[in-house]
Amino acid sequence: MTARNRDRPVIERISVYTDYKSPYAFLVKDLAYALEDETGVALDWLPYTLDIPSYLGSAKVGADGAVLEQDRTEHQWRRVKYSYMDVRRYANLRGLTVRGTQKIWDSSLAAIGLLWAKRQEKSAFRCYHDIVFERFWKRELDIEDRAVIEAALTEAGIGTDGFGGFLEDEGRAAHDRIRTEAEQAGIFGVPTFVVDGEIFWGREHLPLVRSRVTGDAPPPS
Repeated sequence: MTARNRDRPVIERISVYTDYKSPYAFLVKDLAYALEDETGVALDWLPYTLDIPSYLGSAKVGADGAVLEQDRTEHQWRRVKYSYMDVRRYANLRGLTVRGTQKIWDSSLAAIGLLWAKRQEKSAFRCYHDIVFERFWKRELDIEDRAVIEAALTEAGIGTDGFGGFLEDEGRAAHDRIRTEAEQAGIFGVPTFVVDGEIFWGREHLPLVRSRVTGDAPPPS
């Protein structure tokens, strides 16, 4: 029996950890939407704000690409350069724009916006999610600017009354708690899917995630 013939998936809800400053999380966004739409599984989007300097060092570059400040080893630079090459390879296949960032961003404000948006209808949440991801990777959206995040929420049809207090209190506490609990569970990067307690890191595992959700035979390795 295929997933299309079932009234509901075998697994009804899975967690998806994401971070707006991860290009790989950007690439998986629409694929995750398709998984949700095609199987009926509910996606619980959760922010996992990466501490990039802890494993890739830090750098700041100018508009012309010149390095202005940096604290990276040659090995870390090779990893970063390869990652962007790899991301663009797949982004180009789907008509997506991925422009390298000019600094290490603090994406926690946008992540708290995600938690606020999750309280709304799925369509409004997705609209916010799309706006932030797509414009950030075009260098058109400042994820550290509260007014910009509020504007993205408003554009998505999400009210912002009370968002300021949420940002400073409940939302910040939830953001920090989610990150701590994720690390205690073994999460270390994004995108990560958690299916019935089983961790899958990276978009390449989506076929296996789908098989866990539907109960169908997994794809050949």
